[in-house]
Amino acid sequence: MTQKIAIVTGAARGIGAGTAIRLASDGMAVAVLDLNEPDCARTVKEIENAGGRALAVGADVSKTDQVNAAVERVAAELGEPTVLVNNAGITRDALLFKMTDEDWDAVINVNLRGAFLMTRAVQKYMTEQKWGRIVNISSSSALGNRGQANYSATKAGLEGFTKTLAKELGKFGITANAVAPHFIATDMTAAMADKLKMSFEELVETYRKQIPANRVGQPADVAHAVSFLVSEGASFISGQVIYVAGGPLC
Repeated sequence: MTQKIAIVTGAARGIGAGTAIRLASDGMAVAVLDLNEPDCARTVKEIENAGGRALAVGADVSKTDQVNAAVERVAAELGEPTVLVNNAGITRDALLFKMTDEDWDAVINVNLRGAFLMTRAVQKYMTEQKWGRIVNISSSSALGNRGQANYSATKAGLEGFTKTLAKELGKFGITANAVAPHFIATDMTAAMADKLKMSFEELVETYRKQIPANRVGQPADVAHAVSFLVSEGASFISGQVIYVAGGPLC
């Protein structure tokens, strides 16, 4: 069988890195895409050391020209992509009255516009091959979260975007789903602890007590869900939002 080619955005670290490594272990060749190409080296090295194929790609997902160039490079150097994981995301947390125009625009541009640009650039390869898998990384913040008006709006938007993709692209053999993690131990959540002026261990313990599974999530927990959704076995699952949260959130 022809090896499937995947692109994972925001894959230099955290959930993106864990997902890229998991998809490589599933037998895919993976384009590890992040803002700065050198930052992708660690993820690429781990994949290659395990015998997989990977390509480091630097691009700002909010810029049309950079996205198009990155996807064309992947197609030329790795192969035509038919799996896309839109994971790239940033936070600029602030209460509404303190949130600046720049805080709002930066998060919207990376988290939501970035997913749109990447999907638009990749879908042509999927429709040509009559097969594709799109997974958008949402968040429990899509349900609303104090101090995250911008971030919550992007994640809720991603879920609507996902459902629309499922309806538009389903006839081409393409599925689109979203994975919405709750608290995952990553560099991003470590930065949250710094902002709250508490240790990361204290923050983890705070969330652990709230989660029925009695632990916080790890990048591998999200990667497992993505791995299933991009598999052949998930061909009849589309337009869904799967919460990786250790229990119900309401």
